Amino acid sequence: MPNPQSEPETEVFRPRTTKWFVGIAVALTAAAVLSAGWTNGAGGVLATAPLFLIPAAAAWLFWYPSVRVSELGVRLDNPFRTIEVPWAALIHVDTKFALKLVTPKGSYTAWAAPAPGVWGTHAGKPEHLRNLPGTTYGAGGSVRPGDLSNTDSGQAARMVRERWEVLVNAGRIDPDQTDAARAAVSFNWRWILGLAAAAAVLFALAGLA
Repeated sequence: MPNPQSEPETEVFRPRTTKWFVGIAVALTAAAVLSAGWTNGAGGVLATAPLFLIPAAAAWLFWYPSVRVSELGVRLDNPFRTIEVPWAALIHVDTKFALKLVTPKGSYTAWAAPAPGVWGTHAGKPEHLRNLPGTTYGAGGSVRPGDLSNTDSGQAARMVRERWEVLVNAGRIDPDQTDAARAAVSFNWRWILGLAAAAAVLFALAGLA
């Protein structure tokens, strides 16, 4: 039996391309700084100091965003806002344009789980339609492109729906009693102010070159 005082098990989703975007940003910045240092010495490195904002911004826009699913609910870490949706507030999971959690008080979209474009839709195979949570399927067993298990929105939606269905079937939440619960929304001031402060320092260093 799980320890009630232990931290709830949390599943975290990030797009598979996240590491590539951040890695490319780091590599390009490193190449530019090393080239400037090789050519102009310490002054060249100082002059390129603002370029360090590129990997920082990449981390903010690509690595930080995620979808976190726990026993308490779903948390969407977006660049500007963090949204925590308790299970008792969730009434629908949509994937038309991206993973979207619908509650009686509003809907919230996950930056980390966009729906596929034309290429992603055509890359879908029959196996990507099988063994999905029951609430995925529409009339006649239809499935939206954003629900395909090979897509970012589909993978994140599957995580949410599987946990949601388990809790509903166990009687731990009542999908018909959602009016009292609401999502908690907070702005990511630490990231925003941190990047602004870093920009001020880096441009000041560049001015010393």
